[in-house]
Amino acid sequence: MTKSTRTRTTYRCSECGWETAKWVGRCGECQAWGSVAEAASVAPAGRTALAAVTSPAVPIGQVPVEDAAFRSSGIPELDRVLGGGLVPGAAILLAGEPGVGKSTLLLEVAAQTARTRHRTLYVTGEESASQVRLRADRTHAIHDELYLAAETDLGAVLTHIEEVRPTLLVVDSVQTISASGVEGVPGGVTQVREVAAALVRMAKTRNITTVLVGHVTKDGSIAGPRVLEHVVDVVLHFEGDRNSRFRMVRAMKNRFGPVDEVGCFDLSSEGITAVTDPTGLFVEHHSTQVPGTCVAVTMEGRRPLLAEVQALVTPTAAERPRRTTSGVDSSRLSMVLAVLQQHCGIRLHNHDVFVSTVGGAKLVDPASDLAIAVAVAGACFDVAAPAGVVAMGEIGLAGELRRVRDLPQRLAEASRLGFRVAVVPGERGPSKSRSPESWTVDGMRVLDVQDVASALRLLRLTKGD
Repeated sequence: MTKSTRTRTTYRCSECGWETAKWVGRCGECQAWGSVAEAASVAPAGRTALAAVTSPAVPIGQVPVEDAAFRSSGIPELDRVLGGGLVPGAAILLAGEPGVGKSTLLLEVAAQTARTRHRTLYVTGEESASQVRLRADRTHAIHDELYLAAETDLGAVLTHIEEVRPTLLVVDSVQTISASGVEGVPGGVTQVREVAAALVRMAKTRNITTVLVGHVTKDGSIAGPRVLEHVVDVVLHFEGDRNSRFRMVRAMKNRFGPVDEVGCFDLSSEGITAVTDPTGLFVEHHSTQVPGTCVAVTMEGRRPLLAEVQALVTPTAAERPRRTTSGVDSSRLSMVLAVLQQHCGIRLHNHDVFVSTVGGAKLVDPASDLAIAVAVAGACFDVAAPAGVVAMGEIGLAGELRRVRDLPQRLAEASRLGFRVAVVPGERGPSKSRSPESWTVDGMRVLDVQDVASALRLLRLTKGD
């Protein structure tokens, strides 16, 4: 060892790549137990010498932007999430649970790109070439400009890129590719870091749009080192329920567009298709009004979606009544039930409460609190809410209703789908009366209420009505 270098011992987490100077039993980044092990590294000593620049610095206004123009992926919903489409030289990471449809989606993107006369290279490390061909036959993704290679060695993948010279590169998945001469097993922290860095470097130098498929851990986070999310330009998360055909793509990071957009898809045996109007999937059409139901207007990114909440309340003799949810946060339901009992006089301490959404929708928006309260109150008193009503508003612990964001967009979406009455939080202040105020927007009557008790009285969902 020369005098210009020195060896220092560090400890690295095998799950996320977090490093520390001393051994600890629990990772300080991902909180995993027993994953920190010794890893020797060589750190250079002394100052870094000057080196030649690749290109001179120029005023930012003189930097050409034509090479970074968006190109459509052929799937409108994916373009919506990406901010306009695929950018040449961009590195995109798509993560999701096994079987959610990542490979099907990217095979469709590769086929659509090939149909626009842009050469595409699809590298698979998890399946054989014949298995991917079977899927392509089923989804009609066969094209002469779509090249397929089954490789697990990084050097071989780079050779394919040199020979094919694609416009779009898809690697499925980054955890299955290994770099020779690098310690660790494929999918390990060191291997994933080296493979991702080499592919991103190739994407930047050759102006190739690169899409990497990533695995997720049991808690839903992206597997591998966190540096993987930092080196790429876009991080997309593909999610969906196995019991439903509905899938959603969320942007967790995007250097070329917004990060609050979502794309909706329908996954079937014939492939994956974009769903431009997914609201109808989450609302049940009843021939008569049913007690224990209410429609909420939630925001998925910048898109308003209507989702129906259903509740069932049954007496129980158990010491601890059941609180079962599907598509609704259980802690959020517990808070709503406590407010109903404390401020609305609805006694639920000796009742089992079941709350679910229609179509597998997941309600994480606090604005759905009022719809949950209306559904539970209607189920408790066996009274149906008036027809054509939507309810939105965040419930506070004092029983008040808090204003929600993007109210005009929510009301416009509800009006477009035929709803005629909306119950929303009103302005609070000493000059405001307790009686609800009403106004009209797009043919819909909007009722402003101050608290959840006033909303239930207005909808005749209180005891004795």
